[in-house]
Amino acid sequence: MSVFMFAGQGSQYAGMGRDLLDEFPEHLARADEVLGYSVRDLCLDKNGQLASTKFAQPALYVVNVLTYLRVRRECRIEPSALLGHSLGEYCALHVADVFDFATGLALVARRGELMADAADGAMAAVIGLDADAVHGALTAWSGGGLWVAGYNTPDQTVLSGSPDQVRAARDHFLDAGARNYVALNVSGAFHSPLMAAAQAEFQRALARIDLQTPRIPVVSNSTGAIHTDDRIGHHLGEQISGPVRWVESIQLLASRGETSWIEIGPKRVLTPMVESILAAPHVSPS
Repeated sequence: MSVFMFAGQGSQYAGMGRDLLDEFPEHLARADEVLGYSVRDLCLDKNGQLASTKFAQPALYVVNVLTYLRVRRECRIEPSALLGHSLGEYCALHVADVFDFATGLALVARRGELMADAADGAMAAVIGLDADAVHGALTAWSGGGLWVAGYNTPDQTVLSGSPDQVRAARDHFLDAGARNYVALNVSGAFHSPLMAAAQAEFQRALARIDLQTPRIPVVSNSTGAIHTDDRIGHHLGEQISGPVRWVESIQLLASRGETSWIEIGPKRVLTPMVESILAAPHVSPS
């Protein structure tokens, strides 16, 4: 019983996948064809593009998928369940045969473009408060313009909103008992209602794709439950403007008896979150 989980945006770095690209020349050639530019140059960050949402998302999708192929070839472990954090969910769905490599890459590239266009937003991580306390502080926040964008661990919740409100709320959350309040290096208010226009446009792109029934269970970021084949497109659209329910997702799989967690991505970012979730009492966020 092994869960494979795929990292999302923020795990990229210049030079990622350097040793992978020559191992999978057919995938690399197909990726270049789909994107219309060199994935090798992108991953090596020759033009300084990895900081951009538009380019980071397709680069991560390619590196994640190729990393998975290497792990499967070397370890011959068949995943019993799959999930990914935000962008990583698309890698999980590809591995589950919901769409092929090229279709998933085209979707991710379009998603990255739309999310990059929805600029003028900000995000911050509230550390040291549980989800209920964060919701209570949000209710008491008089400035507006703030939403929960992700439940990463029992004591780390990500906020998203307008830049001025994200900055202004720092002291409010520290006064509410947060241990830290960390601004994230992003250009948009991802996973918030400010992404509604991007969601609507992306939903149209999803409607043109023939999504297959997953051959392996995949957990939805939007619901924290196993995807059902008739709602995959809907929930992928919702994911752009709604919170990533990572805590619920891990708790669900643990309750199903999963005990082995294999992280797939350029660097180790999800495993510490999983360890924190599993070590805490099971309390679902509101």
